[in-house]
Amino acid sequence: MTSPHALARSAPETAGAPRTTTAPRPTAGPATRPTATVRPSGAGHARHHRDTDPRVDVPALTDVLLGRYADLRRGARDLVAEPRFQKVEGLPAAEHRARVLEQLRALEAEGDVLRAFPSALGGADDHGGYLARFEELVVADPSLQIKAGVQWGLFASAILHLGTAGHHERLLPGAMSVAVPGAFAMTETGHGSDVASIGTTATYDPATEEFVVHTPFRAAWKDYLGNAGQHGTAAVVFAQLVSQGPADPRPVNHGVHAFYVPIRDAATGEFLPGVGGEDDGLKGGLNGIDNGRLWFDHVRVPRADLLDRYGSVAADGTYSSPIASPGRRFFTMLGTLVQGRVSLDGAAVNAAKIGLVIAVTYGNQRRQFAGASPTDEVVLLDYGEHRRRLLPLLAETYAATFAHEHLLAAFDDVFSGRDDTPDSREELETLAAALKPTSTWHALRTLQTAREACGGAGFLTANRLTSLRADLDVYVTFEGDNTVLYQLVGKRLLARYGQQIGGDPAVIARLVAGRAADAALHRMPLARAAQTLVDAGDARRSAGQLRDPHTQRDLLADRVAAMVAELAQALRPARRAAPEVAAQLFDAHQHELVEAARAHAELLQWEAFTRALDTVADAGTRQVLTWLRDLFGLTVIERNLAWYLVNGRLSAGRARTVTSYIERLLLRLRPHAQDLVDAFGYGPEHVRAEIASGAEAARQDEAREAQRAARASGTDPVPEPKPAR
Repeated sequence: MTSPHALARSAPETAGAPRTTTAPRPTAGPATRPTATVRPSGAGHARHHRDTDPRVDVPALTDVLLGRYADLRRGARDLVAEPRFQKVEGLPAAEHRARVLEQLRALEAEGDVLRAFPSALGGADDHGGYLARFEELVVADPSLQIKAGVQWGLFASAILHLGTAGHHERLLPGAMSVAVPGAFAMTETGHGSDVASIGTTATYDPATEEFVVHTPFRAAWKDYLGNAGQHGTAAVVFAQLVSQGPADPRPVNHGVHAFYVPIRDAATGEFLPGVGGEDDGLKGGLNGIDNGRLWFDHVRVPRADLLDRYGSVAADGTYSSPIASPGRRFFTMLGTLVQGRVSLDGAAVNAAKIGLVIAVTYGNQRRQFAGASPTDEVVLLDYGEHRRRLLPLLAETYAATFAHEHLLAAFDDVFSGRDDTPDSREELETLAAALKPTSTWHALRTLQTAREACGGAGFLTANRLTSLRADLDVYVTFEGDNTVLYQLVGKRLLARYGQQIGGDPAVIARLVAGRAADAALHRMPLARAAQTLVDAGDARRSAGQLRDPHTQRDLLADRVAAMVAELAQALRPARRAAPEVAAQLFDAHQHELVEAARAHAELLQWEAFTRALDTVADAGTRQVLTWLRDLFGLTVIERNLAWYLVNGRLSAGRARTVTSYIERLLLRLRPHAQDLVDAFGYGPEHVRAEIASGAEAARQDEAREAQRAARASGTDPVPEPKPAR
């Protein structure tokens, strides 16, 4: 089949038809298919092409981007290329929900969606491979991806990871087969991301050996739950476990635990006695999912339906747990569900890729306004500001892709058991909490910028950008609100800093003095003047230093280290302060904590991109990717120039060099933009946007040919003469 995206790759135009070559291009399947490659023409684009320029080996780069799970990703792309799995834009919510439920059942039958489950239960014990396939569903319909995530990634996985062998044997078959559509009832209207403070209770009754699940007030309703609005017949419900054993003088709250609770009659669809709820109604996106609310009025659940891997209750009410610390127990239970954040990171990156394929392809074909040529208008991507808007986002998408591959490997190492230790689990949780906010916010920014870069055409639903943006919106607040996750990362960075320096007052005093001296040194006029002299002496040397990966890493890493150290110093008094004073002090520095986490995530992405360069064999491709890595690193630095200037890390002259070198990189990367988005490996059956189908190139060619013919015939009207002055 012929890829219409290839129409956007260009060579300088000669009079007449553009040159056409045939070259293999990756598509959804394992094999490559021949693709007609037409280089778009235009004087502006021609300026950037030289025979000596490096070229991108697109199929090889696709393999690099697909990573260790390339075959599984290709298989998933083959599946979602089928129209029966794809979103029908404009479908009424009720029909969209019904369609997605049927798609979910088709996935169970054909989609290899059970890979993460034990082989004894029909799975493949392949946790990383499962997520690699699952993340591709966003290309078909984000509603399908999220509903699949609710069913297998949350509901069934909670049974798997929080339950024991008896639960697996009894409850998993229905959850895995979708015979029991399930909800994951953790979030409450009143507490959102603050899971430890949820209001739902599960009080043990030793007389009947049952838990009584109860919603004590309206704010404790379970809310925003996929499958709760209509389809779910059972739920994993998180509640405060309260029990009283023979040795307990009064009931004890043992914290949040998970319970398997039937909620609807499968035959009638009616709520079971004691269970109530309502539909969340129409949402800003993801309307193929039946989100809803649940409440419980003294619903009795057998003791056996407590998912008791990390905490159990004996028949007499005695509570026991393999983890003594309630705090550690709580975070261990939540940590088993980290795969939701990992998958959202990957899905968001894929959505950003689709947006960039559309915007770059359209920008390579759409012409507007006269340029240097007296006859041809300018291709959009030949405008400096258009490059400035799209190419840094392309660089960040590559960085996010490589960082996600690292996260996926860490996830698989932990959940496969190869590296399942408390430290590695904490590292995985921190990594996921850093990358999920970064990539989901990036996806929204990319889709909005892509929409604007495509003008009015980008606003049409047929071109997908607006609906993708709407569906991805909620990604920034579920599976952990992004700002809350960044706070978790910031706290972990502070904890590690504290572990490194220890509690020795003398060590702390030396470090505080050292930080003060370091800050003073960087702010000294003499140090700034020395750098300015170097900059003024040779601008090329200054640009060369910024191009050096060691310089880039030093600048990125130093910012993280300095921000964490300054935060630790500012928050030291909180260790001995009264709780209300400590809370006020923390609140005063909350923004710095979030910014330190963001800087840490950007450093992780830069490092992942740099490591990936070593896996690229082709010299031309590696050169282009190096420019792209430099663009990412320097764009991050430019975005934070105020910090570097205020803290004396860059002189004003060097700061100007950052911006000027970015402009140079944008020109170097401009001829490779189409190859870089084509290397994502998505075909027209995945992109499904009319403006990225080649139709715009055909329209432009038709218009230019008509104008040529009119000029050649001599019948073309002449312009109105300008008035004499």
